[in-house]
Amino acid sequence: MVAPAVTTTLALWAALGLVLRVTELARRQGRTTSDRGTRVLIAVSLGVAVAAGLWLAAVTEAGSVWRLPEVAVAVGVVVMASGLVLRVWAVLTLGRSFRTTVEVHPEQAVVDTGPYRLVRHPSYTGLLLVVLGFEIGTRVWPAILLTLLPLAAVVRRIAVEEAFLLAALGPSYADYRARTRRLVPGIW
Repeated sequence: MVAPAVTTTLALWAALGLVLRVTELARRQGRTTSDRGTRVLIAVSLGVAVAAGLWLAAVTEAGSVWRLPEVAVAVGVVVMASGLVLRVWAVLTLGRSFRTTVEVHPEQAVVDTGPYRLVRHPSYTGLLLVVLGFEIGTRVWPAILLTLLPLAAVVRRIAVEEAFLLAALGPSYADYRARTRRLVPGIW
């Protein structure tokens, strides 16, 4: 069983995703012609990671060597909340230019403020933190490895997105890319 604080935070994350998608649809945005299937890949990898984490939590008995201590719930919720905050900060920083698809707003310029001064893809970092926190919150340590599924999908998406951004934004994006890391400040 997963703690209510973990599932509530997961529900908040899902609600954020729904709001972002509805907002895109209302603005007549969100075309997937440039994403090369990565939107679906990310959605499927997230679904599998969460479902598998829930399953592991349900079948792993209390007292098992696979179980993490109760404090893992609090750690998981903090990591999830941090990811949510980072994702919202990234969305707010980009404003009307934010998309859940690979697109560029017609007047788009390179944004290097807010969380974008730290990493090129803070929204994806936030997403991965939410999944990592969820898996920690299941209190089943092998579930943490499930975070690798959405990480692989995000890495693929970044490759597609950065090729698109280089073509659309040119040298200004190339300069930005040269001075910032993808997902983890100062590391990667």
